Amino acid sequence: MGKTILIVDDSASIRAVVCFTLESAGYEVFAGVDGQDALQYLDGRKIDLMVTDLHMPNMDGLELIKVVRQMDMYKFIPILFLTTESQESKKLEAKQAGATGWIVKPFVPEKLLAVVEKVAR
Repeated sequence: MGKTILIVDDSASIRAVVCFTLESAGYEVFAGVDGQDALQYLDGRKIDLMVTDLHMPNMDGLELIKVVRQMDMYKFIPILFLTTESQESKKLEAKQAGATGWIVKPFVPEKLLAVVEKVAR
């Protein structure tokens, strides 16, 4: 069975592109529209990697990472930020919250896949 990835982004177009890119590469993908919505997928099912946006309504990416890092089953999964932010302070804040890596939008699908393949266990 392939790796399972949870995508969390409030932009339908970004979700569609990321899902298409990952599914085309053989990954099983779940997609949440914000951090609150994403929590429904963290119900005991196997998630190998989470890719989340930073700025979202209801629960942003930083809050989501902090919640995930408190969940026994998911506290060690790799988490990538996919965001327009490129400031060092935001990267540091994300790292402190528990992010594994950072991908800046707009992204090149091949680069996204390369990073995913590197961090997904």
